[in-house]
Amino acid sequence: MTNPIIGVDEAGRGPVIGPLVVCALCVSESDCSILRDIGVRDSKLLSAKKREVIESEIRENAESKGWGISIVICEPSRIDSNSLHSDLNKLEVELFAEAIESACQDNSEGVLRVDSCDVDESRFSRRIASKLGQNWTNWKIDSRHAMDSIDPVAGAASIIAKVSRDNEIARIQRELGFAIGSGYPSDGVTREAVRKLVSGNLPHKDLRWSWSTVSDLWKEVHGTPVPTRSEDQSPLRQTMLEEW
Repeated sequence: MTNPIIGVDEAGRGPVIGPLVVCALCVSESDCSILRDIGVRDSKLLSAKKREVIESEIRENAESKGWGISIVICEPSRIDSNSLHSDLNKLEVELFAEAIESACQDNSEGVLRVDSCDVDESRFSRRIASKLGQNWTNWKIDSRHAMDSIDPVAGAASIIAKVSRDNEIARIQRELGFAIGSGYPSDGVTREAVRKLVSGNLPHKDLRWSWSTVSDLWKEVHGTPVPTRSEDQSPLRQTMLEEW
C-alpha cells in the first residue's frame, strides 16, 4: 500500500453499559476520495440506518482494495480493572495502539490521523508514539479533537466503531430481554436498566462497575459500596462499608 493513512476513532467512552470500541482503518492516500464519495463523515451526523449502509460500503471497498480494518472491543471488565491503577485516557492510548498495529501490515511510514481523547492533543500524540515504539518512528501522528469530522479516514473509522458498538448494545439487549437504552447515564431507560442489573449478588458483567452510576445505584439497592473486579470478570474483593 502506497502512502498509507490510518484513521483511528472510538465509540462508547462515556456509557455505563457495554464495551468501548476502537477502530483503526488503513487506506491508501489515493483512495480517500472513495470515502468521500460514499458519504463518509462524522458518525454523529448520520442516522443509525445511514451509518450501517456506509459501514457496509467501507467494508466492501476494504475487501476489494486491500484496506486494513482493526476493531478492538474493550469489555467493561478491562475498563474496571484499568481504573484500579490508571485512567481512561491512558487505557485509550493502549487501545488505539493495539488497533493501529493490527490495521497495517507494512508500518514503514505513513500518517496517523487520530481523534484525540485527551484535552491535550499533543500529549495524546506523544503517548501513542511512545506506546507504538521504534517500529513506527517514521509515521507522522496528527491528533486532533473532532478528527472524524476533519478527515475522511478517521470519519470512516468512527462509523465502523459506532456500528460495532451499536451491534454490541443490541446483542446485550437481546440477551437481557429488556430495553437498556443508549447505555449513557443520562438516559432514563438506561438508569432503570442499571437498577435491574445491580439487583443480584454482583453487578451484571456488561456494566462498568467503576462508573458512579453503578456504584450509586448499587449502594441504594444493597446499602454497601460496589465490589471491585479484575479483568477476568472475577470480583477482587467485597468492599466493606467501613472503608468508605
